[in-house]
Amino acid sequence: MKTKNFTDKPRDITDRINKKPKICYSIEDFKDKNFDLLQEARQSLQKIDEVIIPPRDAKTFKVKFGNFFRIESVEGPQVGDLNLFQLDNLDEKFYSGKSRALYGTHLSVGDKMFSSFPYLRSLATITWDTLDWYGYDADGGSVHDVIGTRCDPYTSKLLSGNDYHYCCHSNLTRALVNEKNIDLKDAEKLVHDVLNVFMLTGFTNDTKQYFMKASPVREGDYLEFFAETDLLGVLSACPGGDCGSEHSSDNAKCYPLKVSIWSTDTKYLDKIKPSITSTYNRNHGLK
Repeated sequence: MKTKNFTDKPRDITDRINKKPKICYSIEDFKDKNFDLLQEARQSLQKIDEVIIPPRDAKTFKVKFGNFFRIESVEGPQVGDLNLFQLDNLDEKFYSGKSRALYGTHLSVGDKMFSSFPYLRSLATITWDTLDWYGYDADGGSVHDVIGTRCDPYTSKLLSGNDYHYCCHSNLTRALVNEKNIDLKDAEKLVHDVLNVFMLTGFTNDTKQYFMKASPVREGDYLEFFAETDLLGVLSACPGGDCGSEHSSDNAKCYPLKVSIWSTDTKYLDKIKPSITSTYNRNHGLK
């Protein structure tokens, strides 16, 4: 936190501060050409599967290219932590930092979930968001953030001294162990920074610290995605419930979440091809 100044202001301070900001990554020429088609396709959705995520736990789900999936509040206000992988290659996983750099601190309709290096392609596109009405509030808060990493037992131990096993990091790890039948240590290495679905967060105006508020999500609200490649998803129903008070404990009221998988008429998808990985030659200046 930059709340204390230990150095003197330089004489040329007026030449060194308050410059006009420049957006790091302009995406104006990066518009999704498939977006209008996806909006048409979603009018013909038919549910083909669903998975219920129990409170303070996580489960996996699979989505084939061309299908849609929704994360839905089904009983009460509940936040979810989402990991995404390319189904056949778990090394290719959601890259929240790059998605944040491209789209901002919170994602919504039309934004894409990019994968890690060296792949860097869109895993999924957000096609509908029943909470997009929230926008940004007076504190700069909004929903569906790519700021927070996920609640985890290590930070909990650091700050409270307690061993708590149902943080989202642990939930996601257990779900991967159960799904892929892999070693616990290998599974934990695969867990990555999340999309905090429904979570209402921001940075404080004074100290710029990460904050959370009670989520505005209610029963029936959902966030919907289009799968741009075959996906393995892992979703944790956060122990913080609506994250209005605390997390990393059993104190908050928690509810299940539902993941539903939807197909659409293939006539809408004939012109849409799976996303492709980066074509960068990867010599990094050594050849």
